[in-house]
Amino acid sequence: MAPRKPAITKVADLIREGLADPTEAEVLDQVAENFRIRITPEMQGQSEGLARQFVPSAEELTIRPEELTDPIGDAAHSPVPGLTHRYPDRVILHATQTCEVYCRFCFRREAVGSDGALGEDELDAAIDYIARTPAIWEVILTGGDPMVLSARRLSALLNRIAAIDHVAVVRFHTRVPVVSPERVNDALIAALRIRPAVYVVVHTNHPDELTPEARGAFGRLADAGVPLLSQTVLLRGVNADAETLERLFRLLVSHRVKPYYLHHCDLARGTGHFRTTIAEGEAIMSALRGRVSGVCLPTYVLDLPGGFGKVPLGARYVEGSGPFRITDYLGRTHLYSD
Repeated sequence: MAPRKPAITKVADLIREGLADPTEAEVLDQVAENFRIRITPEMQGQSEGLARQFVPSAEELTIRPEELTDPIGDAAHSPVPGLTHRYPDRVILHATQTCEVYCRFCFRREAVGSDGALGEDELDAAIDYIARTPAIWEVILTGGDPMVLSARRLSALLNRIAAIDHVAVVRFHTRVPVVSPERVNDALIAALRIRPAVYVVVHTNHPDELTPEARGAFGRLADAGVPLLSQTVLLRGVNADAETLERLFRLLVSHRVKPYYLHHCDLARGTGHFRTTIAEGEAIMSALRGRVSGVCLPTYVLDLPGGFGKVPLGARYVEGSGPFRITDYLGRTHLYSD
């Protein structure tokens, strides 16, 4: 077997691989000083759906007044370092700040990559907080990407969580099955076999990401009994059209991954070139409603700035207060009284 190519982490690597224009080296170095670069071999394709997500752009140096360093308000709901407790029954545990790839639109782009795994004292404090807060039913492992941790470290962490009786669900938010599918091996799957129900939510945005290797990783997880969901960010120039999302969601469902969230792009600094309007997103959701099965449709959500949580968005099918004017998937209007 040929040795695996290294990840791209520098502008010079991008230029050498033909992913960036040499005349833009100076400005891309400025971007890299602020927002890290890392692209795994699997994501080094030349398609626009991949390149725009992972290759830095001079557009990232444009910071709009409304953009924030912490656009979803993690810090506003952090009772101890490494933990976000926004909703009563669930917490986010930032197990690591490291990722296998650094997405150009990431809402935590100014935090990820700065540190490795959570320190032992911080992890102890986070586990202690979960243990003494019986309302916590679900622990969401994110970061960074929790699946960059070794299977040994993940197993040790999951066993500590499993010892807390009131935790019934552990949810992973990860890109690993797509961007580094070789990490989904027997050791990782064995670590996921614990008492709390383990769900894996895969972040994927474009059908070109779903390589044969990624599909194989989905299959290994699904065959092991791990329920799979997906989350996608609506991104101008990547997937902001019904045709691309239809292909992505159909592919996911055909490989036993249920589309879960379609996120409106957050107000992270330097990401304005990726954002659509909410009206554009709603129109895309309306178009999808008539094109794909309900099992293929995610919930379109906006994560409110300031830490106020997710709000469902979507096409408006109902108007009036009775009789109602109801619009069907073909755009026809019907009167309905309840």
